[in-house]
Amino acid sequence: MKVQAIILAAGEGTRMKSSLPKVLHLLAGRALIRYTLEAVEGISQPRPVIVIGRDAEIVKEEVRDQADFVFQEKRLGTADAVLCTRKAVEGNSDLVLVIYGDMPLLKNETLRNLVEKQKKNSGPLTIATMQLEDSHGFGRIIRKDGKIKEIIEEAQATPEQAEIRELNVGAYCFSSSWLWSALERIPVSPKGEYYLTDLVGLATKEGRIVDSIRLAKPEEAIGINNRIHLAEAEAILKKRICEKWMLEGVTITDPERTYIEADVSIGKDTVILPNTHLKGQTVIGENSEIGPETVITSSKIGNQCKVLCSVLDYAILEDRVSMGPFCHLRKGAHLANGVHMGNFGEVKDSYVGEETKMGHFSYIGNATIGKNVNIGAGVITCNFDGKTKQQTEIGDDVFIGSDTMLVAPVKIGKRARTGAGSVVTKDVPEDTVVVGVPARHLRKVKKEEVENQEK
Repeated sequence: MKVQAIILAAGEGTRMKSSLPKVLHLLAGRALIRYTLEAVEGISQPRPVIVIGRDAEIVKEEVRDQADFVFQEKRLGTADAVLCTRKAVEGNSDLVLVIYGDMPLLKNETLRNLVEKQKKNSGPLTIATMQLEDSHGFGRIIRKDGKIKEIIEEAQATPEQAEIRELNVGAYCFSSSWLWSALERIPVSPKGEYYLTDLVGLATKEGRIVDSIRLAKPEEAIGINNRIHLAEAEAILKKRICEKWMLEGVTITDPERTYIEADVSIGKDTVILPNTHLKGQTVIGENSEIGPETVITSSKIGNQCKVLCSVLDYAILEDRVSMGPFCHLRKGAHLANGVHMGNFGEVKDSYVGEETKMGHFSYIGNATIGKNVNIGAGVITCNFDGKTKQQTEIGDDVFIGSDTMLVAPVKIGKRARTGAGSVVTKDVPEDTVVVGVPARHLRKVKKEEVENQEK
């Protein structure tokens, strides 16, 4: 049987008190709508249809070609939202799966179970329910002789009905042949809206069977209506993500104080220490140690790296890189195999070659640095001339003395050396020692000086 998913995402989200559409608020680094799309992945054929309303264009921009879109002109309730998709959906599938775009914790496995239950159901729909002491405003499942008869919304429930703890989740699977005509028979509510939940009562009055599945974990049903709900969902998802990586062979010494976003990837035998934030599209290799007190955003880190108390943004670390504490890699920083950065170092838009050592309190910007270079404490590439960023090039086996200023554009040849406190304003030839302010040629580099550096 072919299944078509419909995601309802046209709500105003007024309780979020935000200029951003509710489904675009972030949870573990992803927009809410992306979790819903992930939940129907592999289930919906053809691709899902999203019902949009407010700020439709920016929702489309986020989702792009992962779904088709239908615009709900007037906010006339959830049944009207589904009915808006009729032209786009009718005739494309045997079953129609309907969920909300603000329920990011619903699992793909749960929705597959819902669909499979409806495939076996002789009636027109199957719903998801849960057992929960705190109703959280969900509608009550009314049964008679064990069979579902209707859903009563909390606001309309009698005191007796309000005591019922079987609640409506808000995930439905319909027989397509029944759904579209049934939607047209839903009566208008006192609020002037048409509710999808009324389809349950409509089916049972026709003598048809409404089946159900029950969520094993009610947390899946959390809907995001305000910032409190968003924080609740964040805490649950944070725990899920940490548990996933620990089961994959990653050591997380303190999951309560570790934040890992949904799109991060971590290799086995890596250790994540407390107060570490891994964000965006970050990828970490095997046998590395990250943290504590480290924030990494959309960076690639190789195997056997050690990052202590540092901040990395859109950077690349190859294997065996060590850095910290208190280093900062800005966008475009690329540290090759075996590089070491001391405390309070900063690199931006630069390549640092293999086995290079970068001392403390140094800044490297818009530079290309060769292999086995020693960068002393306090070294600065003066890359901005007031108008544009200029390049610095440093060859292999160079020694840059402490507090050297390299005034770009400038090239330092292989095996060259600068004296402590030098201000280099002109290119330095290979095998040359320069000193002073401005730096001047002193002598040629001695063979034993290079050999000592290699040791």
